[in-house]
Amino acid sequence: MRTERIRELNDAFRTSFKGGTVLLTSGVNGLPSDVKAMVIRKVATYADFNADNDPHSEHDFGNFGLAGRRFFWKLDCYDPSLSGGSEDPADPSKTARVLTIMLAEEY
Repeated sequence: MRTERIRELNDAFRTSFKGGTVLLTSGVNGLPSDVKAMVIRKVATYADFNADNDPHSEHDFGNFGLAGRRFFWKLDCYDPSLSGGSEDPADPSKTARVLTIMLAEEY
């Protein structure tokens, strides 16, 4: 149940960008605006989860190719003050979600 709830909350945030913070690395932010828009859309619609990129079934990481580049996105769950990890990522009142979108070479 707990993993399903975390996955549900992660998917809701990733697909709507509501309920957390989205960060673009300098490499992604420096892309042409049309490519950047395609990258953001690809993250929001990402569905290629498998045992290699989602071993805990929480839908908190993805990678894809676009415009000749490789991209990663990572969703982290922090405590509300962003000073450490969330004590319970299944509880939105105890969790601040942060989605980082980066070029693979920035990882």
